Amino acid sequence: MAFVVTDNCIQCKYTDCVEVCPVDCFYEGPNFLVINPDECIDCVLCEPECPADAIYSEDELPNAMQHFVELNETLAQIWPNITECKAPLPEAAEWDGVPDKLPKLVR
Repeated sequence: MAFVVTDNCIQCKYTDCVEVCPVDCFYEGPNFLVINPDECIDCVLCEPECPADAIYSEDELPNAMQHFVELNETLAQIWPNITECKAPLPEAAEWDGVPDKLPKLVR
């Protein structure tokens, strides 16, 4: 089972998780990160590093977030790979913990 980046990464984009990933399976979009499930080796290193608690193991993913499995897989094929830590988005602290961010962005 791979790990999955979920809703709370949106508009935060902390990259602490990227630095500890031994296989460089993170991909960067304009306002959040995703994990390529075909590259993730389920090492568990990224999950505790995420300040926003946005990373879950696929087998522990809440039902309401299951759509992020497919979203991570799809976007990892489009977005560029990220291998180094960067500064979070400027308003990350304000967005951290805001529920249901994905629907708010597509309205």
